[in-house]
Amino acid sequence: MSNDKVDAFLERAKNWRPEFEALRAIIADSGLEEDFKWGQPCYTLDGHNVVLMHGFKEYCALLFFKGALMKDPKNLLIQQTENVQAARQIRFKELAEITRQEKVLKSYIKDAIALEKSGAKVEMKKTAEFSFPEELERKMDDVPALRAAFEELTPGRQRAYLLHFSSAKQAKTRESRIDKCVQRILDGKGMDD
Repeated sequence: MSNDKVDAFLERAKNWRPEFEALRAIIADSGLEEDFKWGQPCYTLDGHNVVLMHGFKEYCALLFFKGALMKDPKNLLIQQTENVQAARQIRFKELAEITRQEKVLKSYIKDAIALEKSGAKVEMKKTAEFSFPEELERKMDDVPALRAAFEELTPGRQRAYLLHFSSAKQAKTRESRIDKCVQRILDGKGMDD
């Protein structure tokens, strides 16, 4: 079950190492396969992502990929940001929290595995349901090729741009963000390509 990349990740971990090791031990009993994706330990079932461990400045977390569908009897699951549709986290600030909740965490992992086995899917918001800033609409009117290029992007890339543009509170900031991304969109690239 052990993965060399996860071993190396833990050896390098400056923050949250004891917490990661405790979480890894809890997950080890689940039968999930240990992998390393997006620079983090990720646990899969038949190649499908189930749970991921990751650390931030203020906390470390278990991220359940289909957390929005999970039962949450202890009210532990947190939506990372309002734009995250499927995943939910359980956050920890110290090792004692993990140790104290070991049985609960195992039950949440078991629930996540059962969800994956069931084939359940999180109903994702369609790209058309995301806010489309009027500044982008105006830019597309000015540069018709921009509309065509945007429509050629994958739905995920379109959503990433829409979220990036809409999250700016001021019109001036939205316009600036759009201007900076025009060439990337025309080149058929996503925000992170």
